Amino acid sequence: MTPPQAEEADRIAEASDSQAAVSSCAGYTILAKRADFLRAASARRQGTGGFLLQARERRDGSDAIRVGFTCSKKIGNAVMRNRARRRLREIVRAVLPGLAQPGWDYVLVGRPGATIERDFATLKTDLEGALRQIHRPRSAA
Repeated sequence: MTPPQAEEADRIAEASDSQAAVSSCAGYTILAKRADFLRAASARRQGTGGFLLQARERRDGSDAIRVGFTCSKKIGNAVMRNRARRRLREIVRAVLPGLAQPGWDYVLVGRPGATIERDFATLKTDLEGALRQIHRPRSAA
């Protein structure tokens, strides 16, 4: 007979394993290689008031969603660039799981002044609109 504490610990461990599997499936990975950023830069673009969204379909058979963030020195010093990237990461965390398509790379490019000063709710609606625009079917004209 096993003690009740051990049985409870086993149940908690099983529950946390199943939750980890669910969250990793719905998540995304971060782009780190320069080549991936350059390929995204040469694909579709959608400008918004707070940032620029670059997106491309990889067509490599993987369903992973990958995201990159970039903020140039035009935004300001390191503190301002880091703040802009943190804001971009948070809107991605809130919006991307519902609107992103599997097998795509997304790069968010911060804009001077706007990424830091723009209202957070407006940044989220900007990302929602940009993702819808990127994934809208293109006309054959």
